[in-house]
Amino acid sequence: MIDRRRNTLRGVLVATATALALALTAQNAAATGGAAPAGETRTPSFSMKGVHRQTAEPYLYFTDRAGGFAPGRHVAVGYGTFADSVDVDNDRDGWSDGTWNLYKDGTLDYSWIDDRLAYHSKQVGTGWDTYTEVLSPGNLGGAREADLVGRDGDGVLWLHLARPDGTLTARHRVGGGWGRYTQLAGQGDLTGDGRPDVVARDGSGVLWLHRGTGDRAQPFAPRTRVGGGWNAYDRLLSVGDLDADGTPDLIARTPDGVLLRYSGTGTDAEIFAEPVVIGRGYHVYDLL
Repeated sequence: MIDRRRNTLRGVLVATATALALALTAQNAAATGGAAPAGETRTPSFSMKGVHRQTAEPYLYFTDRAGGFAPGRHVAVGYGTFADSVDVDNDRDGWSDGTWNLYKDGTLDYSWIDDRLAYHSKQVGTGWDTYTEVLSPGNLGGAREADLVGRDGDGVLWLHLARPDGTLTARHRVGGGWGRYTQLAGQGDLTGDGRPDVVARDGSGVLWLHRGTGDRAQPFAPRTRVGGGWNAYDRLLSVGDLDADGTPDLIARTPDGVLLRYSGTGTDAEIFAEPVVIGRGYHVYDLL
Protein backbone atom coordinates (compact mmCIF):
# COMPACT_ATOMS: atom_id res chain seq x y z
CA MET A 1 0.00 0.00 0.00
CA ILE A 2 2.83 2.41 0.84
CA ASP A 3 4.60 1.71 -2.46
CA ARG A 4 1.34 2.13 -4.33
CA ARG A 5 0.58 5.51 -2.76
CA ARG A 6 4.16 6.69 -3.19
CA ASN A 7 4.11 5.90 -6.90
CA THR A 8 0.66 7.40 -7.34
CA LEU A 9 1.76 10.58 -5.61
CA ARG A 10 4.92 10.73 -7.68
CA GLY A 11 2.91 10.36 -10.85
CA VAL A 12 0.59 13.16 -9.84
CA LEU A 13 3.35 15.57 -8.94
CA VAL A 14 5.48 14.88 -11.98
CA ALA A 15 2.56 15.19 -14.32
CA THR A 16 1.44 18.59 -13.07
CA ALA A 17 4.47 20.32 -11.60
CA THR A 18 2.44 21.42 -8.57
CA ALA A 19 3.47 19.59 -5.46
CA LEU A 20 1.09 20.98 -2.87
CA ALA A 21 -2.13 21.11 -4.86
CA LEU A 22 -1.76 17.66 -6.32
CA ALA A 23 -0.49 16.01 -3.18
CA LEU A 24 -3.97 16.55 -1.80
CA THR A 25 -5.48 15.06 -4.93
CA ALA A 26 -3.22 12.05 -4.67
CA GLN A 27 -4.61 11.00 -1.31
CA ASN A 28 -7.63 9.60 -3.07
CA ALA A 29 -6.13 8.79 -6.48
CA ALA A 30 -7.07 5.31 -7.62
CA ALA A 31 -4.27 2.93 -8.49
CA THR A 32 -4.26 -0.85 -8.57
CA GLY A 33 -0.57 -1.67 -8.81
CA GLY A 34 2.67 -0.67 -7.15
CA ALA A 35 6.19 -0.44 -8.45
CA ALA A 36 7.71 -3.46 -10.11
CA PRO A 37 9.79 -5.73 -7.84
CA ALA A 38 13.55 -5.14 -7.93
CA GLY A 39 15.08 -6.45 -11.14
CA GLU A 40 11.72 -6.69 -12.92
CA THR A 41 10.68 -4.30 -15.67
CA ARG A 42 7.14 -3.20 -16.34
CA THR A 43 5.51 -1.42 -19.26
CA PRO A 44 4.66 2.07 -18.01
CA SER A 45 1.16 3.39 -17.48
CA PHE A 46 0.89 7.18 -17.54
CA SER A 47 -1.90 9.61 -16.80
CA MET A 48 -3.82 11.34 -19.59
CA LYS A 49 -3.98 15.13 -19.43
CA GLY A 50 -6.85 17.21 -20.74
CA VAL A 51 -7.51 20.94 -21.02
CA HIS A 52 -11.16 21.97 -21.17
CA ARG A 53 -11.68 23.85 -24.41
CA GLN A 54 -14.08 26.42 -22.96
CA THR A 55 -12.77 27.02 -19.45
CA ALA A 56 -9.07 26.14 -19.98
CA GLU A 57 -9.27 24.14 -16.75
CA PRO A 58 -6.83 21.22 -16.58
CA TYR A 59 -7.76 17.66 -15.68
CA LEU A 60 -5.78 14.52 -15.00
CA TYR A 61 -7.08 11.07 -15.82
CA PHE A 62 -5.26 8.27 -14.05
CA THR A 63 -5.36 4.81 -15.54
CA ASP A 64 -7.33 2.31 -13.51
CA ARG A 65 -4.98 -0.49 -14.68
CA ALA A 66 -8.06 -2.35 -15.88
CA GLY A 67 -8.36 -0.90 -19.36
CA GLY A 68 -9.75 2.56 -18.71
CA PHE A 69 -9.40 5.73 -16.71
CA ALA A 70 -10.52 6.72 -13.26
CA PRO A 71 -12.75 9.83 -13.04
CA GLY A 72 -10.93 12.99 -14.06
CA ARG A 73 -9.39 15.15 -11.35
CA HIS A 74 -9.30 18.90 -11.67
CA VAL A 75 -5.86 20.26 -10.83
CA ALA A 76 -4.79 23.68 -9.66
CA VAL A 77 -2.27 24.63 -12.31
CA GLY A 78 -3.29 24.84 -15.93
CA TYR A 79 -1.71 23.62 -19.13
CA GLY A 80 -2.72 26.77 -20.98
CA THR A 81 0.88 27.62 -21.84
CA PHE A 82 1.77 24.02 -22.72
CA ALA A 83 2.22 22.89 -26.30
CA ASP A 84 2.86 19.31 -25.21
CA SER A 85 3.74 17.21 -22.17
CA VAL A 86 5.63 13.91 -22.35
CA ASP A 87 6.02 11.48 -19.45
CA VAL A 88 8.92 9.02 -19.16
CA ASP A 89 9.65 5.92 -17.08
CA ASN A 90 13.43 5.63 -16.98
CA ASP A 91 13.75 2.92 -14.34
CA ARG A 92 11.06 0.81 -16.04
CA ASP A 93 9.06 0.14 -12.93
CA GLY A 94 5.79 1.07 -14.62
CA TRP A 95 5.47 4.59 -13.17
CA SER A 96 6.37 8.05 -14.40
CA ASP A 97 9.80 9.29 -13.29
CA GLY A 98 9.75 12.64 -15.04
CA THR A 99 8.03 14.83 -17.58
CA TRP A 100 9.27 16.98 -20.43
CA ASN A 101 7.02 20.02 -20.74
CA LEU A 102 7.07 21.93 -24.01
CA TYR A 103 5.67 25.44 -23.76
CA LYS A 104 4.15 27.52 -26.53
CA ASP A 105 7.07 29.94 -26.41
CA GLY A 106 9.45 27.11 -27.36
CA THR A 107 10.86 26.49 -23.88
CA LEU A 108 11.40 22.88 -22.85
CA ASP A 109 11.75 21.94 -19.21
CA TYR A 110 12.09 18.68 -17.32
CA SER A 111 10.34 18.05 -14.00
CA TRP A 112 10.67 15.15 -11.61
CA ILE A 113 10.06 13.99 -8.06
CA ASP A 114 12.90 12.66 -5.94
CA ASP A 115 12.74 9.77 -3.45
CA ARG A 116 11.61 12.17 -0.73
CA LEU A 117 8.73 13.33 -2.94
CA ALA A 118 10.26 16.77 -3.39
CA TYR A 119 9.43 18.46 -6.67
CA HIS A 120 12.19 19.66 -9.04
CA SER A 121 12.16 21.36 -12.41
CA LYS A 122 14.79 22.78 -14.72
CA GLN A 123 14.96 24.29 -18.16
CA VAL A 124 16.38 22.00 -20.82
CA GLY A 125 16.46 24.47 -23.68
CA THR A 126 14.68 27.00 -25.87
CA GLY A 127 13.69 27.07 -29.53
CA TRP A 128 11.70 23.87 -29.30
CA ASP A 129 8.76 25.48 -31.09
CA THR A 130 10.56 24.42 -34.25
CA TYR A 131 8.83 21.09 -33.67
CA THR A 132 5.19 20.53 -34.52
CA GLU A 133 5.05 17.37 -32.42
CA VAL A 134 7.23 15.66 -29.81
CA LEU A 135 6.96 12.22 -28.23
CA SER A 136 9.02 9.68 -26.32
CA PRO A 137 8.46 6.12 -27.54
CA GLY A 138 11.08 4.85 -25.09
CA ASN A 139 14.77 4.03 -25.11
CA LEU A 140 15.90 4.48 -28.70
CA GLY A 141 19.61 5.01 -28.13
CA GLY A 142 20.59 1.97 -26.09
CA ALA A 143 21.00 3.66 -22.71
CA ARG A 144 18.61 3.42 -19.78
CA GLU A 145 16.72 6.63 -20.36
CA ALA A 146 13.73 7.15 -22.63
CA ASP A 147 14.64 9.46 -25.50
CA LEU A 148 12.75 12.27 -27.22
CA VAL A 149 11.88 12.65 -30.90
CA GLY A 150 10.50 15.74 -32.59
CA ARG A 151 9.04 16.45 -36.00
CA ASP A 152 9.76 19.86 -37.49
CA GLY A 153 7.65 21.96 -39.84
CA ASP A 154 9.39 20.50 -42.89
CA GLY A 155 8.41 16.95 -41.91
CA VAL A 156 11.88 15.94 -40.74
CA LEU A 157 12.07 13.71 -37.67
CA TRP A 158 14.88 14.33 -35.19
CA LEU A 159 16.16 12.28 -32.26
CA HIS A 160 17.44 13.72 -28.98
CA LEU A 161 19.10 11.18 -26.70
CA ALA A 162 18.27 11.64 -23.03
CA ARG A 163 20.75 11.88 -20.18
CA PRO A 164 20.04 10.67 -16.62
CA ASP A 165 19.44 14.25 -15.44
CA GLY A 166 16.74 14.92 -18.03
CA THR A 167 18.90 17.00 -20.35
CA LEU A 168 19.22 16.03 -24.00
CA THR A 169 21.95 15.67 -26.57
CA ALA A 170 22.07 17.73 -29.73
CA ARG A 171 19.59 16.46 -32.26
CA HIS A 172 20.31 13.71 -34.76
CA ARG A 173 18.43 13.61 -38.07
CA VAL A 174 16.28 10.50 -38.38
CA GLY A 175 14.84 11.27 -41.80
CA GLY A 176 12.38 13.25 -43.86
CA GLY A 177 8.90 12.52 -45.10
CA TRP A 178 7.23 12.49 -41.71
CA GLY A 179 5.10 15.47 -42.71
CA ARG A 180 2.80 13.07 -44.55
CA TYR A 181 1.46 12.02 -41.18
CA THR A 182 -1.30 13.87 -39.38
CA GLN A 183 -0.61 12.21 -36.03
CA LEU A 184 2.19 10.26 -34.36
CA ALA A 185 1.87 8.05 -31.28
CA GLY A 186 3.80 5.40 -29.43
CA GLN A 187 4.95 4.43 -25.97
CA GLY A 188 6.81 1.15 -25.74
CA ASP A 189 7.20 -2.10 -27.67
CA LEU A 190 4.19 -2.96 -29.83
CA THR A 191 5.64 -5.96 -31.67
CA GLY A 192 7.22 -8.03 -28.90
CA ASP A 193 10.85 -7.63 -29.96
CA GLY A 194 11.86 -5.48 -26.99
CA ARG A 195 12.25 -2.24 -28.96
CA PRO A 196 9.97 0.79 -28.79
CA ASP A 197 7.86 1.47 -31.86
CA VAL A 198 5.86 4.33 -33.36
CA VAL A 199 2.56 4.39 -35.22
CA ALA A 200 1.64 7.20 -37.60
CA ARG A 201 -1.57 8.11 -39.43
CA ASP A 202 -1.40 9.61 -42.90
CA GLY A 203 -3.77 12.08 -44.53
CA SER A 204 -5.91 9.35 -46.09
CA GLY A 205 -6.54 7.67 -42.73
CA VAL A 206 -4.11 4.77 -43.06
CA LEU A 207 -2.20 3.84 -39.91
CA TRP A 208 1.42 2.79 -40.34
CA LEU A 209 3.87 1.07 -38.02
CA HIS A 210 7.52 2.11 -37.79
CA ARG A 211 9.29 -0.65 -35.86
CA GLY A 212 12.13 0.28 -33.56
CA THR A 213 15.51 -1.01 -34.66
CA GLY A 214 17.66 -0.50 -31.56
CA ASP A 215 20.09 1.53 -33.69
CA ARG A 216 20.37 5.17 -32.68
CA ALA A 217 21.58 6.09 -36.17
CA GLN A 218 18.40 4.70 -37.76
CA PRO A 219 15.99 4.14 -34.88
CA PHE A 220 12.98 3.20 -37.02
CA ALA A 221 12.53 0.70 -39.82
CA PRO A 222 10.60 1.52 -43.02
CA ARG A 223 6.89 1.63 -42.46
CA THR A 224 4.44 -1.26 -42.71
CA ARG A 225 0.69 -0.86 -43.10
CA VAL A 226 -1.52 -1.46 -40.07
CA GLY A 227 -4.89 -0.62 -41.63
CA GLY A 228 -7.22 2.04 -42.97
CA GLY A 229 -10.16 3.96 -41.58
CA TRP A 230 -8.26 5.80 -38.86
CA ASN A 231 -9.57 9.18 -40.02
CA ALA A 232 -12.62 8.32 -37.93
CA TYR A 233 -10.61 9.68 -35.00
CA ASP A 234 -9.51 13.22 -34.27
CA ARG A 235 -6.92 12.23 -31.66
CA LEU A 236 -4.53 9.30 -31.24
CA LEU A 237 -2.28 9.00 -28.22
CA SER A 238 -0.52 6.46 -26.07
CA VAL A 239 -0.17 6.47 -22.31
CA GLY A 240 1.49 3.06 -22.27
CA ASP A 241 -0.13 -0.05 -20.86
CA LEU A 242 -3.73 0.87 -20.13
CA ASP A 243 -5.11 -2.63 -19.49
CA ALA A 244 -2.19 -3.93 -17.37
CA ASP A 245 -1.34 -6.87 -19.64
CA GLY A 246 2.29 -5.85 -20.16
CA THR A 247 1.82 -4.48 -23.69
CA PRO A 248 1.34 -0.80 -24.60
CA ASP A 249 -2.02 0.26 -26.00
CA LEU A 250 -3.35 3.02 -28.24
CA ILE A 251 -6.11 5.48 -27.35
CA ALA A 252 -8.35 6.93 -30.05
CA ARG A 253 -11.02 9.62 -29.76
CA THR A 254 -13.89 10.29 -32.15
CA PRO A 255 -14.94 13.88 -32.94
CA ASP A 256 -18.03 13.45 -30.75
CA GLY A 257 -15.91 12.51 -27.75
CA VAL A 258 -16.03 8.72 -27.61
CA LEU A 259 -12.77 7.32 -26.23
CA LEU A 260 -11.64 3.88 -27.37
CA ARG A 261 -8.81 1.58 -26.36
CA TYR A 262 -6.91 -0.47 -28.90
CA SER A 263 -5.16 -3.05 -26.73
CA GLY A 264 -1.70 -4.00 -27.89
CA THR A 265 -1.25 -7.66 -28.75
CA GLY A 266 2.54 -7.80 -28.52
CA THR A 267 2.68 -9.66 -31.84
CA ASP A 268 4.13 -8.62 -35.15
CA ALA A 269 1.17 -9.61 -37.32
CA GLU A 270 -1.79 -7.75 -35.75
CA ILE A 271 -0.44 -5.22 -33.30
CA PHE A 272 -3.85 -4.11 -31.98
CA ALA A 273 -6.97 -5.95 -30.87
CA GLU A 274 -10.46 -4.74 -31.78
CA PRO A 275 -11.35 -1.39 -30.18
CA VAL A 276 -13.24 -1.15 -26.90
CA VAL A 277 -15.17 1.94 -25.80
CA ILE A 278 -13.80 3.19 -22.48
CA GLY A 279 -15.48 6.57 -22.12
CA ARG A 280 -17.61 9.34 -23.58
CA GLY A 281 -17.72 13.11 -23.44
CA TYR A 282 -14.02 13.71 -24.10
CA HIS A 283 -14.67 16.08 -27.01
CA VAL A 284 -14.62 18.97 -24.55
CA TYR A 285 -10.88 18.50 -23.96
CA ASP A 286 -7.66 19.08 -25.78
CA LEU A 287 -5.86 15.87 -24.84
CA LEU A 288 -2.11 15.94 -24.14
